[in-house]
Amino acid sequence: MNASKILQQLMQQSGGSQKGSGVDVKGMLDGLSKQFGGGSQGAKGGGSGGVDMKSLLGGGAMGMLVGSKRGRKLGGKALKYGAIAGVGVLAWKAWQSSQASKNASGESQASAEGERVDVLDGEYQERRSLELLQAMIMAARADGHIDEQEQALITEQIDELGADQDMHNWVERQLKAPLDAQALASEADSPQAAREMYLISVAVTDEQNPMERAWLDQLASALELSPDMARELEQQAQQAG
Repeated sequence: MNASKILQQLMQQSGGSQKGSGVDVKGMLDGLSKQFGGGSQGAKGGGSGGVDMKSLLGGGAMGMLVGSKRGRKLGGKALKYGAIAGVGVLAWKAWQSSQASKNASGESQASAEGERVDVLDGEYQERRSLELLQAMIMAARADGHIDEQEQALITEQIDELGADQDMHNWVERQLKAPLDAQALASEADSPQAAREMYLISVAVTDEQNPMERAWLDQLASALELSPDMARELEQQAQQAG
């Protein structure tokens, strides 16, 4: 699979105009939210307000991941672009803040925490990328608003990012798999991975939505994150915007 390629593109494009080669995803999705307007038209165009989702590349993929036109605005507060773009650094910063609050040196503990996704390479980067993409998809599904048509659209958008056949099949399985916080948490390969998985889940959810808040609470517990750490990660995500 080429999970690391897909995740890197999503992270880069989340940075939008702040990265020279990035796509201004925020501007794109803000525009789309106005076109959708909460209406009931199909997403594949052909009617007023319709949009050809196949032409949106990464922006479309993330737009679909953060929820359907039925219940949430594509450019709204639910998507925290900066948190997706800087997930590794922000999760590490959260850990450093927790150590500072405990007046701990942290020097000897750091090696046991695991590496950030942005400094991994090879099979380690591929594994972490799969963990984070799985966390994103499950978090996006937590409100129950992704139907079969929307699942197909998400898969198409991932394909547009260059997914190989194995990656395509994996995404399809994740869109249909039971939501299981314990199973997801078991994929975390280090404390840093656990923090990144939680933070990226926060990035694609609306904490004010009861179903999504419940999912985040279940995931934090399954990942064995302390309440203080979960709050710190959520704060990092909010500040990144």
